[in-house]
Amino acid sequence: MSRRRGPLVGLLAAELISLTGTRMSMVALPWFTLTTTGSAGRAGLVAFAEMLPYVLACGLGGPLLDRVGHRRASVSADVASAGVLVAVPLLYHAGRLDFGLLVALIALVGLLRGFGETAKRVIFPDAVAASGMALTRATALHDGLGRLATLLGAPLAGVLIAVLDAPTVLALDAVSFLLAGLVLATLVPAARRPAADPAAVPAAGSTAAAGVPAGRFVGYLAALAEGVRFLVRDRLVRVVTVLLFVTNLADAAYGAVLAPVWAREVVGSPAALGVLSATFAVGAVLGNVVFTVLAPRVPRFATFAVGFLLGGAPRYVALALVDRLWAVYLISFVAGLGLAAINPILGALTYERIPEALRARVLGLGHAISWGGIPLGGLLAGLLTDSTSLVVAALVFAGAYLAVTLWPLLSPAWRQLDRPGGTTPATDPPPADLPADPVPSTNHRTTAAR
Repeated sequence: MSRRRGPLVGLLAAELISLTGTRMSMVALPWFTLTTTGSAGRAGLVAFAEMLPYVLACGLGGPLLDRVGHRRASVSADVASAGVLVAVPLLYHAGRLDFGLLVALIALVGLLRGFGETAKRVIFPDAVAASGMALTRATALHDGLGRLATLLGAPLAGVLIAVLDAPTVLALDAVSFLLAGLVLATLVPAARRPAADPAAVPAAGSTAAAGVPAGRFVGYLAALAEGVRFLVRDRLVRVVTVLLFVTNLADAAYGAVLAPVWAREVVGSPAALGVLSATFAVGAVLGNVVFTVLAPRVPRFATFAVGFLLGGAPRYVALALVDRLWAVYLISFVAGLGLAAINPILGALTYERIPEALRARVLGLGHAISWGGIPLGGLLAGLLTDSTSLVVAALVFAGAYLAVTLWPLLSPAWRQLDRPGGTTPATDPPPADLPADPVPSTNHRTTAAR
C-alpha cells in the first residue's frame, strides 16, 4: 500500500467494518421488534426513533464538527455508539429492556451515527485527493464497499438470527463500531482544517472570540446559514435533494417495515429477509464494478434516470403481488444493478460543486434534508401496514417511488447531471490536485441515498 493511498484505504476499511455491522443490525433490529412486540407500527416507531436524531445530527452538526475536528468526532462517535448499542442485548437478557428504553437507546445510537458519518463524509474527499484517484472512480469504489457490506452483513444476520438470536446480532454490530473507530484512529491521520470563512469564525474582539456562549451561538447560526444559502442558490442541488427525500422515505419503509413483514408473514423466516437484501447487494456490487471501470465514459444523466426507474418501484410491486420467491429475488437483483451507479454519480458531483470550506455544513444540511424522509418512511409504513395490509402499503410506496423517479425525464434541470463541476457562480471547480473525470458535456448532486 502506497503512503499516498494509506488514509483512503484506512477510511474505506473502517467504513466497510462499520457498515457490515450496520447492515446486520438493519435485519436484526426490525426482526427483534416484530418478534417481541408483534406490531409493524412499533417496528416503524423504532426506525423513526433511530433516524430522526440521525437526520438532526447530520443537519445541525456541521459547524460543531468543524470545531471539534472531523477525525476526532468520527472516532469518538463510533466508540460511543458501540457502548450504547451493546446495552440493548445486555438489558434484554437481564429482563430489563422495555419498549420505551429500547426506543431511547436506539435514538441515541442514531444521534451518534449522524455525527460520525457526517465526519467521515468530510474526511473522504481529502483522502481521495491525497491518493490521486479520480473522484468519480473513488466514490464508485466507496459505494461498492457499502454494497459489499450489505452482501456480507444481511445474509449473515439472517443466518445468525435463525441460529442464535437477534440481540446477539446487535451485539456484533456494537463490536463493529468499536473496530471501525480503532481502524480510523490508527490509519487515518488528522486532516488539515479548511481555511476559515467569515461566516463560521467570529471576528477578533467579538463576544464569541472572547468566549461568550451567546457569541458562539451566533457564529454557529451564521455558519449554518452559509450552508443554507449554498443549497438554496444551486438549482441542481435543490431538485436532487427533493427527489432523494422521497426515495429515501420509500427506501426506509421498505427496509424497516415492508421487507421484514414480508419475510415474517409471507415466508416465515428471517433468512428470507437476509437473502432479499443479499440478492439486491449482489446486483449492486456487480453493477458497481462495471460502473467503476466505465465511470469516466458513461453519460451520468441517462445512467441516473434509467437506474432509478429499474431500482425503485418494481421492488415494492414484487412484495405486494409476486408469489414466487425466485421472482422476488430476481427483481431485487435487477434493482441492485439499476441503483449501483446512483450514489457514485451523486457523490462525485457533490464534492465537485461544494467549496471545501463549506463541505461540513453543506454536506450535513443536504444529507439531513435528503434523509429527512427516512424517519417518516418507517413510521408511515408501520401505521399503514397495521391499518390496511402489506399489499396496500407496498403499492402505495411503489406509486410514490415511480412518480418521483419519472421527474428527471420530464425536467430539463436534470440534464446538468452531465456537467461536472456545476455551472452556477456558487460552485467551485474540483481541487487542483484532484483530476476531473473527462465526462462529455451534453447538458448534473447532493448527498447520496443510503
